[in-house]
Amino acid sequence: HWDSKVFAPSSLLFYVGFNKKLEHVSHHTLFFDTDFDAHAKTIYDTPSWPEKPLFYASFPSITDASFAPNSQESATFLIPLAPGIKDTPKIREHYFKLIVDRLELLTNQKVEEHILFKESFCVNDFVKDYNSYKGNAYGLANILTQTAFLRPKIKSKKVKGLFFTGQLTVPGPGVPPSLISGKIASDSILKTYKNETII
Repeated sequence: HWDSKVFAPSSLLFYVGFNKKLEHVSHHTLFFDTDFDAHAKTIYDTPSWPEKPLFYASFPSITDASFAPNSQESATFLIPLAPGIKDTPKIREHYFKLIVDRLELLTNQKVEEHILFKESFCVNDFVKDYNSYKGNAYGLANILTQTAFLRPKIKSKKVKGLFFTGQLTVPGPGVPPSLISGKIASDSILKTYKNETII
């Protein structure tokens, strides 16, 4: 069933602390200095690791000092990836080096030598921690045949009394829609079993 669906990307995430304030970056910074189409093909057409990845960087300590001690910086880096691709520590390190080198080049500063700590999260972690199909990060892709009422239903058609909630069902991916799906599911359960005692 799930193999017939189109899934949104997974991600390689790095959570990094620096022992200095970084220059020439904003709270939200997009590094789209390589070919978007080539990267997109590795996600949707030929699932594989991108040769020259686009990436997003968030530096929340720029706007909220509580995210890092004085004169230091916190950062999250995100590379969108195809779900289900091979994920190893060696691959993760290769991609971290790629994006750090680009960060240094594009912002004209040394950053690698100022790293205090680094943690990564990728395909294998999405599977292990969230039981995410193929390690996807965002659920079903928002294509026409998987949008709105065409998404998987909250109430199972096959198993009586089984209800679903989360990003794979109505209304869709993201934290607010997932919470809404929980509310819809609970309302459906109460309505279905309003005259019965539920233990």
